Amino acid sequence: MIIKNSEYALSAVREDQFPKDDFSEIALAGRSNVGKSSLINTLLKRKNLARTSSQPGKTQTLNFYRVNDSFYLVDVPGYGYAKVSQKKRQEFGEMIQDYLETRENLKGLIILIDSRHEPTKDDIAMYEYAQYLNLPILVVATKMDKIKKSQTNKVMNNLKKNLDLSYENVDVLTFSSVSKLHVNELGDWIESHL
Repeated sequence: MIIKNSEYALSAVREDQFPKDDFSEIALAGRSNVGKSSLINTLLKRKNLARTSSQPGKTQTLNFYRVNDSFYLVDVPGYGYAKVSQKKRQEFGEMIQDYLETRENLKGLIILIDSRHEPTKDDIAMYEYAQYLNLPILVVATKMDKIKKSQTNKVMNNLKKNLDLSYENVDVLTFSSVSKLHVNELGDWIESHL
């Protein structure tokens, strides 16, 4: 996929705030601090388009990034962050659920999982929920630059052990925003699902 242009379009918390131009959308979901913003910036070849933060739980809205004037990447609030109040977490959950279950423009879901750890209960729940939604899924093991090359098989085995990857509409990629590992493959997956 060749990126000609990209821009932050809007943030939304309700359906009436979503883009009205009918472009296809690919959503990115993952735990807080898993590297969603870094992945977006790396894929779109932009330094600070999606704001990265050392403070988890910063994204509290659905953030839409318009790419090539033809589709959106949608950054979904991170899940599993303890410092957000129970009430806030419930609001996030409902907002994400409404978006994922009702948005006809949504063509696929990228679930990011930190390669340094086994998938959490929240990761597994999101994966199973995505199966229920019957969306094409790309599982991305992030931060591969932070582990030894010899650990790659362990990362894949952890994913296979915790997630049933045998579904028809599931693909898996390892990724690093630092070494640019599998950036092109990520773009190809997105392009093939628009």
